[in-house]
Amino acid sequence: MKIIVDTCVWSLALRRGKKSSNGTVSELKNLIMDFRVQMIGAIRQEILSGVKDENQFKHLKDHLKGFTDLQLVEDDYILAARYYNLCRAKGVQGSNTDFLICAVALNHNLGIFTTDQDFQHFSKHLPIHLHTPETHKFFPLSQC
Repeated sequence: MKIIVDTCVWSLALRRGKKSSNGTVSELKNLIMDFRVQMIGAIRQEILSGVKDENQFKHLKDHLKGFTDLQLVEDDYILAARYYNLCRAKGVQGSNTDFLICAVALNHNLGIFTTDQDFQHFSKHLPIHLHTPETHKFFPLSQC
């Protein structure tokens, strides 16, 4: 199964000097080596947003070129809105991007690799599959 890698996982991997990530970065490397990473434009935008130095921005943008964006369709956005409404009605909040990730994952049969605890809450109400690293099944979740 291909996996959408959430921005918070990419951020862990791209942070300088961050040595301990409880296997999250290693798992991302494994997914990349196995050609299982699926990118969407919203995540690419989040990764690149906030990079102040133009040279770093260009370097990161070039590195991400290896991951082609999945082409989203109208149904992805409609399902994301439904998920937002459903979770909101149950008292669960999230960002539009988070619900788009959930919708795309369902519509395209993808798993989601994240360290964002919000997805644990979403999974109680939405039919999403959260990817758990095989070698580190019990790594703690944190906020993005």
